[in-house]
Amino acid sequence: MFVDKAKVSLKAGDGGNGAVSFRHEIYIPKGGPDGGDGGKGGDIVFKADKDTDTLVDFRFAPILTAENGKAGSGQRSAGRSGKDLIVEVPIGTVVYRDGIILADLARDGQTAIIAKGGDGGFGNAHFKSSTRQAPLVAEVGEPGEEFEAELELKSLADVGLVGLPNAGKSTFLSVVSNAKPEIADYPFTTITPQLGVATVDGHDILIADIPGLIEGAAEGKGLGHDFLRHVERTAVLLHLVDVYNDDAGEAYATIRKELEKYADLASRQEIVALTKCEGVDEEIIKMQMSSILAKNPDAKIYTISSSAHQGLTELLRELYTEISKEKPVIKEEEVIEEIPTIELDKDSLKDTWTVEETEDGRFIVTGEKIEKFARRTDMDNYASVNRLRDIMKKMGIRAELTTKGAKPESIIEIAGKEFTLVEDY
Repeated sequence: MFVDKAKVSLKAGDGGNGAVSFRHEIYIPKGGPDGGDGGKGGDIVFKADKDTDTLVDFRFAPILTAENGKAGSGQRSAGRSGKDLIVEVPIGTVVYRDGIILADLARDGQTAIIAKGGDGGFGNAHFKSSTRQAPLVAEVGEPGEEFEAELELKSLADVGLVGLPNAGKSTFLSVVSNAKPEIADYPFTTITPQLGVATVDGHDILIADIPGLIEGAAEGKGLGHDFLRHVERTAVLLHLVDVYNDDAGEAYATIRKELEKYADLASRQEIVALTKCEGVDEEIIKMQMSSILAKNPDAKIYTISSSAHQGLTELLRELYTEISKEKPVIKEEEVIEEIPTIELDKDSLKDTWTVEETEDGRFIVTGEKIEKFARRTDMDNYASVNRLRDIMKKMGIRAELTTKGAKPESIIEIAGKEFTLVEDY
């Protein structure tokens, strides 16, 4: 079963909690803090794999979860980081989050971090200073990213076959390559994209047979709407036209109109082939070629017969010549390796923040840096909460809260965590 779209729920690993611990060894009085840091949560990493050709597995396993980081412990022992979850997907998979592209996996072996694991919390050994000899503060691990991703598979091929249903695309692919598409004498035999490799003069050409299009395909009619995306990345389009059409020019124009409506495919390099030409009168062939040229005077037209193996070598040579001229559709600099991530105490964390009062009198503080601190605060540990209050004071947030009318007993919310402005008000 071929599946070219899927939705999957992702949950990266949570960071492990930091430890509150003090040295308790004989002959070492007043042992200092030795709580270790928690381990980082595992990332969810997608990897393009040439041996994977469908997204069907995500239909049966729609939830992917990476391993959580382990908690720290005494003797400055850091918790083990959670294992990354490596997910193999077909080459050509595009990963979206809320309609935004997170990764475009266009090469075999290419990887991208799709969901970032949470950082581990610092243990109390991290907070020792000359003025704070016995800190009771330790951070909790940061939650890993959790969201639903949309996956879309776009076939990567040198040549994309287009044409009306029954134009002979499947037969052509089966003859020139090792592909075995279903072939029958009725429209819409092909309902899933087929890939095959043709060889000419020692050069390989990857060809994608796209399900037959009809007029209105770009608006969702027939099978074309779901599968036009598979020709977006091809260097050359091979437009097959059945020589037995009543008017080959009109058949050609129908497909061209649909290509013009979808992703600017009409500008892609194109070669036209009249199919099923074995035994057809030369005058009829010339008439059909003239009909196509009337629609596009610049069309390069070949006459072939897949079943009789006529004209195929010449056509493949021309395809390879055109492929060699074309620039790759997927450019290296356009591939998104991974989504942006943030790390504590790095310049990438912004100090900007906002304070908003709600109708029920709570105050919600938002901001990249302060939210990260809040996520790592153990709300059950008064020393940790006081540390967060101190950070707010240093950043000027507390002064802004007071200006906006916050009282000692006012509820402050940051990153979903609630506490009062002042301890023991």
